[in-house]
Amino acid sequence: MAVSQTNFAWATLVEVGGRGRLHDRVARGLRTAIRDGRLAEGDAVPPSRALAEELGCSRWVVTEAYGQLIAEGYLAARVGSATRVSWSPQTAAKPRARRAPAGPAIRYDLAPGLPDLRAFPRRRWADAVRSVIGSAGHYDLDLPDPAGHAVLRATLAQYLRRSRGADAEAASVSVCAGVTDGLARTCRALRAEGITDLAVEDPGWPRLRAAASSAGLRVHPVPVDDDGLRVDDLAHTPARAVVVGAAHQFPTGTVLSPARRAGLVRWAREVDGFVIEDDYDAEFRYDHHPVAVMQGLDPGRVFLLGTVSKTLSPALGLGWLVAPAPVVPALRAANPVAAAPPVLDQLALATFIDRGWYDAHLRASRRRFRTRRDLLLTTLATRLPQARASGTAAGLHVLLHLPDGTDTRGTVRAAAAAGLRLADLDDYRVKPSPGRALVLGYGNIGDTEIPAAVALLGEVLTR
Repeated sequence: MAVSQTNFAWATLVEVGGRGRLHDRVARGLRTAIRDGRLAEGDAVPPSRALAEELGCSRWVVTEAYGQLIAEGYLAARVGSATRVSWSPQTAAKPRARRAPAGPAIRYDLAPGLPDLRAFPRRRWADAVRSVIGSAGHYDLDLPDPAGHAVLRATLAQYLRRSRGADAEAASVSVCAGVTDGLARTCRALRAEGITDLAVEDPGWPRLRAAASSAGLRVHPVPVDDDGLRVDDLAHTPARAVVVGAAHQFPTGTVLSPARRAGLVRWAREVDGFVIEDDYDAEFRYDHHPVAVMQGLDPGRVFLLGTVSKTLSPALGLGWLVAPAPVVPALRAANPVAAAPPVLDQLALATFIDRGWYDAHLRASRRRFRTRRDLLLTTLATRLPQARASGTAAGLHVLLHLPDGTDTRGTVRAAAAAGLRLADLDDYRVKPSPGRALVLGYGNIGDTEIPAAVALLGEVLTR
């Protein structure tokens, strides 16, 4: 017979047939349901009175059955709480695995790639979410548009025109889960258009190379120097598309020079190809105002990728992709099942931007990161005079160049063992280089922790 108790969201079948006393048959039916896995470990069973009503028996029958199963270890009762299943086929079939020893605790985080998670604007984000939940129409709760909600797309287009100098319209904007997701979508569209080769910066984010490869493109690394991507070297590859960090290249920290920007657009026209601009760390510039996106130079040849992962938090999983208008149909067709981020989160971001909270957060973040960067550079110069920092004018990381022969990989391992998280520049190169450097991120470390972190790094380097 069916047994249900909606207060505990519990429903199963309890077989009470056969011979024997009724409380024994109820216990047997519950035991079988538990052993078969229909009642999982942690599930609450109905109160004895409710189950007795369902079975058409006295409450005493159910309490006797529960008492028997508690004694056998199938159920557990706690005063003031529901009676719950305490047994599962999995835990009975094999002994509980011993927990692996925990690795060394990380005390200081100097790895790149994160903003200041302590400074996430919780109250204002919560206000944005509450506002959206109260004002969203029932149609907003329908299946999401794969391209993103129209409200956020319009808000992003206006924001990118105003703050980044982009040539963007809502129709050309797609909402995605971040830069990697946006690049994967772009690469699938390019592949459908007959483009098979893509150039990437070397060094650069390995995840971007992986996203391009997963979309079926052949990847060609192109070196980066003090002026950014070397366009002359790009011309010697079979690529008809290239991914570039124009405003702030990761991890070198270089800004693509005006001559290289113009050369890159010229190259795209000559090969009938495209530039995919990763607007990484563009909001954080400390020597002058942020450099505008190069997408505005030729919106018909340049894709623009952005995200709030480095400004708010990667936990939001919200980014954008601005595509050249002629390519938008191919982009939509090549990604028919692309999953859009949750609609309510999209609308919350639109509200967050429209109310000026995003701009206010960025202004406060720039002040905080400038102070933190200055402290890090001063401490490095004092504690590690043999090292040289570069790429310091923007972003949330610096390159720390070390003397030739330094075992940077060993340094990263030794630092982790001592509780300090670092990154080796070689981790971002396609092939190792003789130059020795560490990538030090300062986004997610407290100001008061920097002196101790640098002191620990100095100890590791002198071992």
